Amino acid sequence: MSYALVFSGQASQHPAMLPWLDAEPSAADALHAMGQRIGTGWRAALQDEGRRSNNAFAQVLITGTALAAWSVIQHQLPQPPAVVAGYSVGELAAFACAGVFSADQAIALAQQRAALMDQAVLGQQTGMMAVTGLSEGRVLTACAGLGLECAIRIHPGQSVFAGTDHALSQVTPRLLALGAVCKRLEVRVASHSSWMAPAALAFADTLAELPFAAPRWPIATNADGRLARQAALLRQALSRQLASTVQWAACMEAVNERQVACVLEIGAGSALSKMWNERYPDIPARSLDEFGQLRGAVAWLARHT
Repeated sequence: MSYALVFSGQASQHPAMLPWLDAEPSAADALHAMGQRIGTGWRAALQDEGRRSNNAFAQVLITGTALAAWSVIQHQLPQPPAVVAGYSVGELAAFACAGVFSADQAIALAQQRAALMDQAVLGQQTGMMAVTGLSEGRVLTACAGLGLECAIRIHPGQSVFAGTDHALSQVTPRLLALGAVCKRLEVRVASHSSWMAPAALAFADTLAELPFAAPRWPIATNADGRLARQAALLRQALSRQLASTVQWAACMEAVNERQVACVLEIGAGSALSKMWNERYPDIPARSLDEFGQLRGAVAWLARHT
């Protein structure tokens, strides 16, 4: 029986995430590479809301901790994954997990990606908001003229939208009146929207200089929601996702088509595993962050594969 790995994105990071990580010798290299860029006191930094939602800090943190966790757990799993996917910046960890580039390169790319995204909206206040209970079309109709864009498609009644802080604030009462549930995300840039077009172009230039190896297993890409193994397609998809809608619903479908027995989320929080369980209740998903100790996650995965 096979399993899938999905790597968390931004907005779920918290001080108590992956509590066993720091004590694991196998995690040391990735944590050191991460610490060189954001400091070693990252758990204390996560106590501060401003620091926690800072793009340059969060993207490196998410990539570094995910790859540190993977470096530990990979040696304890009965077999490699059948397929991997990453949500937003989580795609960097997914690519590194599959051997497209190294963990150190992924962490460096996270720092470059964040800087390019911040530069794209320099001097502007932008962000993202999750909306549940309304279709994408109804949300866009309600916010006509405000310049909001669909950044992430999760399922027909749940999406994430990007735009200016002013527009997000203006549209919230309209959406609440229509029965939606709205949640501002701890993300300070209008990711996966046309606001990021300059960042996507610059990141494509960065990726063009980096050798890409063929992945050891298929990757479901955000940009297309399809499985890919060709280095050229992966390079293009990784840059395009910055300025185009993340097709997460299609990614989940592509993973499901691999007929996996279960799904393990690697990263902070359990947003992706909850999304999976809502859509595919017969195929269990858990997040590594739900387990207080690593052996609990390993035992759970062993029972389902």
